[in-house]
Amino acid sequence: MDLTFWGAARTVTGSQHLITAGSHNILIDCGLYQGRRADTYEINQHLPFDARTVTAAVLSHAHIDHSGNIPNLVKSGFDGTIFCTHATRDLCGAMLRDSGMIQEEDARFLNKRRKNGQPPIEPIYTLEDAETSLHQLASYDYNKRFDVTSNAQVTLSDAGHMLGSAWVLVELNEGTHNVRVCFSGDLGRRGLPILRNPQPMPAADYLVIESTYGNRLHPSIQDAVPQLCQAVQDTVERGGKMIIPAFAVERTQEIVYYFNQLVLDKQLPNVPIFVDSPLAVNVTEVFRLHPECYDDETRAILRHDSDGNVFGFDRLSYVRSVDQSKALNDLKGPAVIISASGMAENGRILHHLRNNLEDPKNMVLFVSYQAENTLGRRILDGARKVRILGDEFIVRAEVRQIQAFSGHADRNDLLDWVRPQASQLRGLFVVHGEKDSALALAGGMRDLGVRNVQVPTKGQCFEL
Repeated sequence: MDLTFWGAARTVTGSQHLITAGSHNILIDCGLYQGRRADTYEINQHLPFDARTVTAAVLSHAHIDHSGNIPNLVKSGFDGTIFCTHATRDLCGAMLRDSGMIQEEDARFLNKRRKNGQPPIEPIYTLEDAETSLHQLASYDYNKRFDVTSNAQVTLSDAGHMLGSAWVLVELNEGTHNVRVCFSGDLGRRGLPILRNPQPMPAADYLVIESTYGNRLHPSIQDAVPQLCQAVQDTVERGGKMIIPAFAVERTQEIVYYFNQLVLDKQLPNVPIFVDSPLAVNVTEVFRLHPECYDDETRAILRHDSDGNVFGFDRLSYVRSVDQSKALNDLKGPAVIISASGMAENGRILHHLRNNLEDPKNMVLFVSYQAENTLGRRILDGARKVRILGDEFIVRAEVRQIQAFSGHADRNDLLDWVRPQASQLRGLFVVHGEKDSALALAGGMRDLGVRNVQVPTKGQCFEL
């Protein structure tokens, strides 16, 4: 039995982990890599393994860095089943379609700027490819054990990171050789709104664990809401617009949830708020369909909210059409615009940044993790000029970040999750983190007494 790391190895994006057991290959996640445009196109278009040899795939959750290259996997010859939770299946129905449309739109936009003689850019996959891939998704309840191949069973349990997110337990047998491998996926934090806390780590021989915040601690979530309110007040006072790049899944709904609470408590300035992302609109509808994923606090709020809706209030507008989105550029006076993508790599957020980044009255507020080499990371790190869709813009708007909104477990959360099982592990692999973060968490795991801690590089293979 072998485990090969084809993505999210010493980087945060593009999760792809391949188990080989007997004649079967099982792929855990198939995400898009996000970073420099030239690099991402090459990495994402060409899978590092033969898709035709993959027997089955399992999705930990629907975020694009874990699910986003599924259409390319299917287009490249994978004809097996993709296993996930019910909410992940429904979210992928919206998110993969949206990803295909965005890639087609970006290719058209960039091809308009290609010089004569340059070959056209082809999208990694299209809307049609995305819709085709959805037929291969099969969903299961949390905590139900099921077969994925003749020699492998999987259990999906609540990871508390986003709607439908799961840690994945794979039980393998090859003759008399039995191995239990747990993949953390992305772990959530305890005490966040809307979702339940992560379920405890199961007994396992090997663990593959994320390390997004493996060297950092989060501020208390209680600090985030006053900071959000203050940022809106500061922007409104100078007559500016607040632009919030936010992941269409989870982060947008979380920010809307907090705005709803601030409105109910009469703490928010009287300013219009727009969610400008067709994907976020569709995803919010999926959230409403899955109250079984909510925590007790959210259930209680739903019972007492005046309109029974934690994702809506009178000054909030959801924007679907292109014309409605363009009309936001002509708004007079203060406004809050929440738009995807969360790392400002594609989608409508690029156009809002183009139109608002050079005005010092405005504010760009980051509420999500910004991976290395993304536009969001460059703005957050203080770049004076940035290039957006081929044109250069001077960053004159105020730039702020609220770190407490993170939906990822921090260093202490990760260590606490592993601690009860640490002495039983035969091996642990640290993934889904920038190099410094991954190495720091690896050190922490060794201090817990975990044997054989590895921080794999891309393409590295380990025998189980």
